[in-house]
Amino acid sequence: MSRLLTAFRQRFLRSIFAILLTLISSLILPGATWAASSLGIDNGHLSSCPASDNCVVSQNADEKHAIDPIAYHVDRNAAREILLKVIGVVPRTEIVEQTDNYIHALSKSRIFQFVDDVEFYLPPNESVIHLRSASRVGESDLGVNRRRAEQIRLALRDLNI
Repeated sequence: MSRLLTAFRQRFLRSIFAILLTLISSLILPGATWAASSLGIDNGHLSSCPASDNCVVSQNADEKHAIDPIAYHVDRNAAREILLKVIGVVPRTEIVEQTDNYIHALSKSRIFQFVDDVEFYLPPNESVIHLRSASRVGESDLGVNRRRAEQIRLALRDLNI
């Protein structure tokens, strides 16, 4: 009898796991939204977001994807250096490209290792940091990209940039 219960419990747990995995996959993985050409600066602007709910951008965004740029009141190079330090302590995030006015980082989710592209643009004639954070796959990120951007904003505010 206990063997039968153990086998049933294992089968039940596997079924629950399969259902959860299916639900998560359908929420996150219905279609790829990432394209390498959507990264970087084009005519002084970061790329706009795709129609999916897994992206925020501070330039030319519709209401669903809009996020405010990060204002700063220090020297532009100092703001950039402080931003680099803040990005460096964001968990599971790695800077993969940087120039004097652009930073591109990759941020991975904890469990499934999904990759998000996080971009920052420091225009030469404005005291703001424009940002874009977008998931490479799926339709929804459950607000992760917006929360990450806001956490970076708060960290920079705490550092009085």
